[in-house]
Amino acid sequence: MRKAVMVAGAAPAGGHYSHAVVANGFVFVSGQGPVDPATGQKPDGFAEQVRKTLTNLRTILDGAGSGMSQVVKINAYLSDVTRFAEWNKVYTEFFPEAPPARTTVGCQLVGIQVEVDCIAVLTDAG
Repeated sequence: MRKAVMVAGAAPAGGHYSHAVVANGFVFVSGQGPVDPATGQKPDGFAEQVRKTLTNLRTILDGAGSGMSQVVKINAYLSDVTRFAEWNKVYTEFFPEAPPARTTVGCQLVGIQVEVDCIAVLTDAG
């Protein structure tokens, strides 16, 4: 079974994609950035962009029937990999124990400093 999910209250998609897709007991969340869903604005500072991005990720996970504690894999994209320590510090606030598997890469991002996608288990599946 495959189900596309758009979550009310989440930041609007920036293109033709679903916020998440639920399939076979997993939630696959599209890349999320630091845009505030209520205002359309993004924070200026790097740490604040990371917090907003992970908050947006949590909103979609919750809306899709999962949650941060159910995340099994994170992919993070940073515009400046020299900020890895700062990224990791904020990330630890959201995943303090038993963190998921993770890949962090540097890449060119347009207008944002961080983007994150993930795979999580459905709450009732695992």
